[in-house]
Amino acid sequence: MEYRMIPYERPLHYKFYPNRNATLMLSQLFQSPILFVFWALALVIAITVHEFAHALAADRLGDPTPRLQGRLTLNPLAHLDPIGTLMILITRFGWGKPVQFDPFNLANPRRDAAVISIAGPVSNLLTATLFAFTIRAGNFFFAPHGNLVIEAILTPIIFLNVALAIFNLIPVHPLDGGKILVGLLPRDVAYEWDALLNRYGILILIFLIFPFFGTAPVTQLILPVINFIISILLP
Repeated sequence: MEYRMIPYERPLHYKFYPNRNATLMLSQLFQSPILFVFWALALVIAITVHEFAHALAADRLGDPTPRLQGRLTLNPLAHLDPIGTLMILITRFGWGKPVQFDPFNLANPRRDAAVISIAGPVSNLLTATLFAFTIRAGNFFFAPHGNLVIEAILTPIIFLNVALAIFNLIPVHPLDGGKILVGLLPRDVAYEWDALLNRYGILILIFLIFPFFGTAPVTQLILPVINFIISILLP
């Protein structure tokens, strides 16, 4: 039987990290190597968790494609794209290896594609919550100053997971939010929006990340949400 594989329609998995936190990751390699290691570790964790969640959701919904491609693992090497990761370090956005799935293996392709898409951001928010709880537990059991090392290591992980989740929830292709939106809309409207986003989504995304007047519009859009969530998670 011929096995037809249809790529998950996110050819590039974009990640954006706001200016005042992760913009200088590459320069930190020379200014503060330890801080650079903390942010690089956070980056690896955020991407790995995100992509693994997509793969796990597709597998649980009946599509073996991610498992056959070796994506059903928490090994970062299965999910990191070398060029995409380097772009994150240099330009603050980039991509991981996109998770592919075959919609013909799904019971309800439009709905299940939305479930697969939302699994990534949800996994990042759950990861951020878990590590935030770890920091709070450390502050409870140890004196605040005794928890500084743990907090220095975990805070970048929390921030990057939240930033990655919120950015990917923007409802435009090729981000996860585009698939989620299509899955939530009524069928007729969904097909129209899907066609529209497939045609203009990448242009909208470029507009959002282009730094007009020194600041990317997406920063103004998502940074308040990110800061709000961080303010809840971190003590």
